[in-house]
This record gives sequence, C-alpha cells and structure tokens, in this order.
Amino acid sequence: MLAVFDWTRPVIEEYVTEVRPRFDTADESVLWPTERQSRIRLDHIDDRFADWRDDLGLDPVLHPHCLRHSYVTHLIEDGFDPLFVQQQVGHRWGSTTALYTGVSGDYRNRTLRRALDAAFAPPPAIEEGSSR
Repeated sequence: MLAVFDWTRPVIEEYVTEVRPRFDTADESVLWPTERQSRIRLDHIDDRFADWRDDLGLDPVLHPHCLRHSYVTHLIEDGFDPLFVQQQVGHRWGSTTALYTGVSGDYRNRTLRRALDAAFAPPPAIEEGSSR
C-alpha cells in the first residue's frame, strides 16, 4: 500500500519497531493487538469509528470503508496513474476504481483548464526561412 502522506511511513515504522514490541503477544502476526492480546474485531473498528464520527458531528452515513474511497481519490488527485491506483486497491476493473473516486471540484476545474489550454494553444511560430 502506498503511503499518501510523508509522515505515514515513519509513524508506522516507529510503531512497529518501538511500540508493537511492548505488547507481549503469543501471535507475532498480530500487528494491532487489543489489550487482551487478540486481534482487533471489525465490530470494534466500526464502533470506534462511529464514536469519533459522531463526536465530530460528521454525517452518520460515513463508515470506515469511506477511508478506502478517500485513499483512491487522494492518489488520483495527486496524479498517480489510474492503472497503478486500480492495482493498489486490488480492483480487477478500472470501472470499479472509478466508482471509488470522488475528485473535488477544484481538481475537475484544473483538469479541464489543462485540456482547454492544450486544445486552444496558439500554433507554434514558424521560423523564418523554414520550408513550411
């Protein structure tokens, strides 16, 4: 998975090397153990997300899967190739990835501006003495 923010890798690296070893778990494959040394349950993630969402006054329709949509959108808006993004999230079809993408109005305007500028750019000047 590609880290979108510059700080993501060092923060996760610090967790894995300095924090995670402090958990005394029998199963070393558990990256995010609970206080009882087991894996975090999906219901727990859903419940915590809902608590934070509600505390922030965000729309109740938001759920953890929305973060996946945000990830795809950030990659597209940051200029990553759509095929790369599709492969990052494991979609078989580009049309599925497109459903996950919700680019901003600013992004759409910048993209349209680039296309219009390219389409209506003045023709290159012909050099004097050219055989054209």
